Amino acid sequence: MSPAQSRAARGLLGWSEADLAAKVGLDEQFVRDFESGYGDPPSGQIEALRSALCTAGAVFDDAPNPGVHLAAQATADEGVRLGALTTENDR
Repeated sequence: MSPAQSRAARGLLGWSEADLAAKVGLDEQFVRDFESGYGDPPSGQIEALRSALCTAGAVFDDAPNPGVHLAAQATADEGVRLGALTTENDR
């Protein structure tokens, strides 16, 4: 995961740097530094960030064009429509 992909995923999820840091138990400054391209963070910590973002629905694309998008939402069972309610639905 690149710093730009991390920023984009947070944006899609509506998360702040502090939100992401809290999800993985890291300092907010670590997230800020990583996304700004500072230093050489351990790959395990980057993977922890990626894992938290993926769990929330971010999907990372690598080649040929790196990017990120949200996973398609599964359609929920809508139940019985009002017009279809009968005493049979109560059983």
